[in-house]
Amino acid sequence: MPSPRLLVIEGNSPETMAVHVSFGGTPASKGYSDLLRELLPGASVDICFPADLAAALPAGESLQGYDGIAITGSSLHIYSGTPSVTRQIDLVREALSTGTPIFGSCWGLQILTVAAGGVVRKNPKGREIGFGRGIRLTEAGRKHPMYIGKFDVFNAPTVHLDEVETLPEGATVLASNAVSVVQSVEFKTKDAIAWGVQYHPEYPLRELAVIVRRIGTGLISEGFFANEGDLKTFAQDLDQLDSDPECKRLSWRHGISQNVLDKKLRVSEVANWLEYQVLPTRVKRGRG
Repeated sequence: MPSPRLLVIEGNSPETMAVHVSFGGTPASKGYSDLLRELLPGASVDICFPADLAAALPAGESLQGYDGIAITGSSLHIYSGTPSVTRQIDLVREALSTGTPIFGSCWGLQILTVAAGGVVRKNPKGREIGFGRGIRLTEAGRKHPMYIGKFDVFNAPTVHLDEVETLPEGATVLASNAVSVVQSVEFKTKDAIAWGVQYHPEYPLRELAVIVRRIGTGLISEGFFANEGDLKTFAQDLDQLDSDPECKRLSWRHGISQNVLDKKLRVSEVANWLEYQVLPTRVKRGRG
Protein backbone atom coordinates (compact mmCIF):
# COMPACT_ATOMS: atom_id res chain seq x y z
CA MET A 1 0.00 0.00 0.00
CA PRO A 2 1.24 3.53 -0.73
CA SER A 3 2.17 5.80 2.19
CA PRO A 4 -0.49 8.20 3.54
CA ARG A 5 -0.60 11.46 1.58
CA LEU A 6 -1.36 14.69 3.40
CA LEU A 7 -1.66 18.29 2.22
CA VAL A 8 -0.94 21.41 4.26
CA ILE A 9 -2.57 24.65 3.10
CA GLU A 10 -0.39 27.62 4.08
CA GLY A 11 -2.65 30.51 5.06
CA ASN A 12 -0.06 33.30 5.02
CA SER A 13 1.12 35.46 2.17
CA PRO A 14 4.75 35.15 1.00
CA GLU A 15 5.44 38.57 2.54
CA THR A 16 4.18 37.57 5.99
CA MET A 17 6.12 34.31 5.87
CA ALA A 18 9.30 36.22 5.05
CA VAL A 19 8.81 38.62 7.96
CA HIS A 20 8.09 35.74 10.35
CA VAL A 21 11.26 33.95 9.28
CA SER A 22 13.26 37.18 9.69
CA PHE A 23 12.26 37.17 13.37
CA GLY A 24 13.55 33.61 13.76
CA GLY A 25 10.30 31.77 13.15
CA THR A 26 9.39 28.71 11.09
CA PRO A 27 6.80 29.08 8.28
CA ALA A 28 3.47 27.78 9.57
CA SER A 29 3.21 25.17 6.82
CA LYS A 30 6.67 23.75 7.54
CA GLY A 31 5.94 23.50 11.26
CA TYR A 32 2.63 21.79 10.53
CA SER A 33 4.07 19.37 7.98
CA ASP A 34 6.92 18.44 10.34
CA LEU A 35 4.38 17.67 13.09
CA LEU A 36 2.24 15.55 10.75
CA ARG A 37 5.27 13.50 9.72
CA GLU A 38 6.14 13.02 13.37
CA LEU A 39 2.62 11.90 14.29
CA LEU A 40 2.19 9.71 11.20
CA PRO A 41 5.63 8.28 10.38
CA GLY A 42 6.12 7.51 6.71
CA ALA A 43 3.47 9.97 5.55
CA SER A 44 4.11 12.08 2.49
CA VAL A 45 3.21 15.74 3.11
CA ASP A 46 2.80 18.36 0.38
CA ILE A 47 2.32 22.11 0.89
CA CYS A 48 0.32 24.55 -1.22
CA PHE A 49 0.34 28.34 -1.05
CA PRO A 50 -3.03 29.80 -2.11
CA ALA A 51 -2.20 33.29 -0.74
CA ASP A 52 0.61 33.43 -3.30
CA LEU A 53 -1.30 34.51 -6.39
CA ALA A 54 1.42 33.11 -8.65
CA ALA A 55 1.26 29.62 -7.13
CA ALA A 56 -0.49 26.70 -8.81
CA LEU A 57 -3.12 25.00 -6.65
CA PRO A 58 -4.39 21.41 -6.53
CA ALA A 59 -7.97 20.82 -7.64
CA GLY A 60 -10.59 18.13 -8.21
CA GLU A 61 -9.18 14.63 -8.28
CA SER A 62 -5.81 15.80 -7.01
CA LEU A 63 -7.44 17.05 -3.80
CA GLN A 64 -9.32 13.80 -3.40
CA GLY A 65 -6.01 11.99 -3.76
CA TYR A 66 -4.97 13.21 -0.32
CA ASP A 67 -5.87 11.30 2.82
CA GLY A 68 -6.11 14.48 4.91
CA ILE A 69 -5.77 18.24 4.55
CA ALA A 70 -4.56 20.59 7.30
CA ILE A 71 -4.94 24.39 7.20
CA THR A 72 -2.51 26.66 9.05
CA GLY A 73 -3.04 29.95 10.80
CA SER A 74 -2.64 33.29 9.01
CA SER A 75 -2.28 37.00 9.61
CA LEU A 76 -4.91 37.69 6.92
CA HIS A 77 -8.51 38.69 7.64
CA ILE A 78 -11.29 36.87 5.82
CA TYR A 79 -13.57 39.89 5.65
CA SER A 80 -10.92 41.84 3.68
CA GLY A 81 -12.10 40.00 0.56
CA THR A 82 -8.72 40.19 -1.19
CA PRO A 83 -7.71 37.61 -3.82
CA SER A 84 -5.30 36.06 -1.29
CA VAL A 85 -8.36 35.33 0.84
CA THR A 86 -10.93 34.39 -1.79
CA ARG A 87 -8.54 31.89 -3.39
CA GLN A 88 -8.31 30.09 -0.06
CA ILE A 89 -12.06 30.05 0.48
CA ASP A 90 -12.56 28.57 -3.01
CA LEU A 91 -9.85 25.97 -2.43
CA VAL A 92 -11.27 24.85 0.92
CA ARG A 93 -14.81 24.76 -0.47
CA GLU A 94 -13.58 22.46 -3.23
CA ALA A 95 -11.67 20.36 -0.68
CA LEU A 96 -14.86 19.92 1.36
CA SER A 97 -16.64 18.66 -1.74
CA THR A 98 -14.13 15.81 -2.10
CA GLY A 99 -14.94 14.30 1.31
CA THR A 100 -11.28 14.40 2.34
CA PRO A 101 -10.86 14.91 6.11
CA ILE A 102 -9.80 18.48 6.97
CA PHE A 103 -8.32 19.99 10.13
CA GLY A 104 -7.99 23.75 10.55
CA SER A 105 -6.12 25.77 13.18
CA CYS A 106 -7.21 29.38 13.89
CA TRP A 107 -7.38 30.82 10.35
CA GLY A 108 -8.13 27.25 9.27
CA LEU A 109 -11.25 27.22 11.45
CA GLN A 110 -12.29 30.60 10.03
CA ILE A 111 -11.75 29.55 6.41
CA LEU A 112 -13.76 26.36 7.01
CA THR A 113 -16.55 28.45 8.53
CA VAL A 114 -16.84 30.78 5.55
CA ALA A 115 -16.34 28.02 2.95
CA ALA A 116 -19.25 26.12 4.54
CA GLY A 117 -21.52 29.19 4.63
CA GLY A 118 -20.80 30.91 7.97
CA VAL A 119 -19.51 34.36 8.92
CA VAL A 120 -16.28 35.58 10.57
CA ARG A 121 -15.81 39.01 12.16
CA LYS A 122 -13.24 41.01 14.11
CA ASN A 123 -13.64 39.96 17.74
CA PRO A 124 -15.27 42.86 19.65
CA LYS A 125 -13.47 41.65 22.79
CA GLY A 126 -10.11 42.22 21.14
CA ARG A 127 -7.08 40.05 20.57
CA GLU A 128 -6.40 36.72 22.25
CA ILE A 129 -2.63 36.30 22.48
CA GLY A 130 -0.19 33.87 24.03
CA PHE A 131 -2.65 31.43 25.54
CA GLY A 132 -6.35 30.82 25.23
CA ARG A 133 -7.26 30.42 28.88
CA GLY A 134 -10.09 28.46 30.41
CA ILE A 135 -11.12 26.74 27.18
CA ARG A 136 -13.99 24.51 28.26
CA LEU A 137 -15.41 21.54 26.37
CA THR A 138 -19.12 21.61 25.64
CA GLU A 139 -21.22 18.51 26.25
CA ALA A 140 -20.68 17.60 22.61
CA GLY A 141 -16.95 18.22 22.98
CA ARG A 142 -16.63 15.90 25.97
CA LYS A 143 -18.00 13.07 23.82
CA HIS A 144 -16.05 13.96 20.69
CA PRO A 145 -13.06 11.93 19.43
CA MET A 146 -11.02 15.11 18.85
CA TYR A 147 -10.77 15.48 22.64
CA ILE A 148 -9.94 11.94 23.66
CA GLY A 149 -7.20 12.27 26.29
CA LYS A 150 -7.77 16.02 26.75
CA PHE A 151 -8.84 17.77 29.96
CA ASP A 152 -12.38 19.20 30.10
CA VAL A 153 -10.87 22.65 30.78
CA PHE A 154 -7.47 23.61 29.36
CA ASN A 155 -5.23 26.38 28.05
CA ALA A 156 -3.75 26.36 24.54
CA PRO A 157 -1.29 28.39 22.42
CA THR A 158 -3.36 31.14 20.84
CA VAL A 159 -3.09 34.26 18.69
CA HIS A 160 -6.06 35.78 16.86
CA LEU A 161 -7.97 39.01 16.31
CA ASP A 162 -10.99 37.51 14.56
CA GLU A 163 -13.65 35.01 15.56
CA VAL A 164 -16.56 33.01 14.20
CA GLU A 165 -19.73 35.12 14.36
CA THR A 166 -22.19 32.77 12.64
CA LEU A 167 -21.72 29.06 12.20
CA PRO A 168 -22.83 27.32 9.00
CA GLU A 169 -25.54 24.69 8.97
CA GLY A 170 -24.31 21.35 10.27
CA ALA A 171 -21.66 22.83 12.60
CA THR A 172 -21.37 21.91 16.30
CA VAL A 173 -19.40 23.92 18.87
CA LEU A 174 -17.08 21.64 20.84
CA ALA A 175 -15.29 24.16 23.09
CA SER A 176 -15.65 27.78 24.26
CA ASN A 177 -14.02 30.33 26.53
CA ALA A 178 -14.64 33.87 27.77
CA VAL A 179 -12.96 35.50 24.76
CA SER A 180 -14.51 33.44 21.96
CA VAL A 181 -17.66 31.37 22.25
CA VAL A 182 -16.44 29.33 19.29
CA GLN A 183 -13.09 27.76 20.22
CA SER A 184 -13.59 24.54 18.30
CA VAL A 185 -16.09 23.12 15.84
CA GLU A 186 -17.03 19.97 13.98
CA PHE A 187 -18.35 20.79 10.50
CA LYS A 188 -20.62 18.34 8.73
CA THR A 189 -21.44 19.01 5.10
CA LYS A 190 -23.18 16.68 2.67
CA ASP A 191 -19.76 15.48 1.52
CA ALA A 192 -17.33 15.84 4.40
CA ILE A 193 -16.53 16.09 8.09
CA ALA A 194 -13.97 18.70 9.14
CA TRP A 195 -12.59 19.72 12.51
CA GLY A 196 -11.41 23.21 13.40
CA VAL A 197 -9.94 24.91 16.46
CA GLN A 198 -9.47 28.63 17.12
CA TYR A 199 -6.19 27.99 18.93
CA HIS A 200 -2.90 26.42 17.79
CA PRO A 201 -2.20 22.89 19.10
CA GLU A 202 0.63 22.71 16.56
CA TYR A 203 2.59 25.68 17.98
CA PRO A 204 5.56 25.12 20.28
CA LEU A 205 6.23 27.94 22.73
CA ARG A 206 9.16 29.24 20.67
CA GLU A 207 6.75 30.11 17.84
CA LEU A 208 4.60 32.11 20.23
CA ALA A 209 7.73 33.98 21.31
CA VAL A 210 8.48 34.85 17.68
CA ILE A 211 4.93 36.07 17.10
CA VAL A 212 5.03 38.27 20.21
CA ARG A 213 8.28 39.84 18.99
CA ARG A 214 6.92 40.25 15.46
CA ILE A 215 3.71 42.00 16.52
CA GLY A 216 5.83 44.04 18.92
CA THR A 217 4.67 47.47 20.04
CA GLY A 218 1.12 46.80 18.90
CA LEU A 219 0.77 44.53 21.90
CA ILE A 220 1.92 47.35 24.16
CA SER A 221 -0.71 49.74 22.81
CA GLU A 222 -3.34 47.02 23.27
CA GLY A 223 -2.41 46.76 26.96
CA PHE A 224 -0.81 43.31 27.02
CA PHE A 225 2.62 44.65 27.99
CA ALA A 226 3.74 47.75 29.87
CA ASN A 227 6.75 48.46 27.66
CA GLU A 228 9.26 46.85 25.30
CA GLY A 229 11.25 45.41 28.20
CA ASP A 230 8.13 43.70 29.53
CA LEU A 231 7.40 42.24 26.10
CA LYS A 232 11.00 41.11 25.65
CA THR A 233 11.01 39.35 29.03
CA PHE A 234 7.80 37.48 28.21
CA ALA A 235 9.19 36.27 24.88
CA GLN A 236 12.43 35.18 26.56
CA ASP A 237 10.44 33.27 29.18
CA LEU A 238 8.57 31.42 26.43
CA ASP A 239 11.85 30.51 24.74
CA GLN A 240 13.23 29.20 28.03
CA LEU A 241 10.10 27.14 28.73
CA ASP A 242 10.28 25.73 25.22
CA SER A 243 13.77 24.40 25.93
CA ASP A 244 13.01 23.52 29.58
CA PRO A 245 9.32 22.64 30.07
CA GLU A 246 10.07 21.56 33.64
CA CYS A 247 10.92 25.12 34.75
CA LYS A 248 8.41 25.51 37.57
CA ARG A 249 9.31 29.16 38.18
CA LEU A 250 8.23 30.27 34.70
CA SER A 251 5.27 27.92 34.25
CA TRP A 252 3.91 29.11 37.59
CA ARG A 253 4.57 32.79 36.83
CA HIS A 254 2.67 32.68 33.55
CA GLY A 255 0.05 30.10 34.51
CA ILE A 256 1.10 27.74 31.74
CA SER A 257 -0.47 24.34 32.31
CA GLN A 258 0.80 20.84 31.69
CA ASN A 259 -1.62 20.67 28.77
CA VAL A 260 0.68 23.14 26.97
CA LEU A 261 4.04 22.00 28.33
CA ASP A 262 3.47 18.30 27.58
CA LYS A 263 3.71 18.04 23.79
CA LYS A 264 1.64 14.87 23.61
CA LEU A 265 -1.24 16.64 25.37
CA ARG A 266 -0.79 19.86 23.40
CA VAL A 267 -1.00 18.24 19.96
CA SER A 268 -3.60 15.62 20.85
CA GLU A 269 -6.33 17.23 18.71
CA VAL A 270 -4.17 16.80 15.60
CA ALA A 271 -3.14 13.26 16.60
CA ASN A 272 -6.79 12.33 17.17
CA TRP A 273 -7.74 13.75 13.78
CA LEU A 274 -5.19 11.49 12.13
CA GLU A 275 -6.37 8.45 14.10
CA TYR A 276 -10.12 8.95 13.95
CA GLN A 277 -10.61 10.77 10.65
CA VAL A 278 -7.66 10.40 8.29
CA LEU A 279 -6.77 6.73 8.75
CA PRO A 280 -10.38 5.39 8.77
CA THR A 281 -11.22 7.39 5.64
CA ARG A 282 -8.07 6.05 4.00
CA VAL A 283 -9.24 2.50 4.74
CA LYS A 284 -12.72 3.22 3.32
CA ARG A 285 -11.09 4.47 0.14
CA GLY A 286 -9.11 1.23 -0.13
CA ARG A 287 -5.73 2.84 0.49
CA GLY A 288 -4.78 1.31 3.80
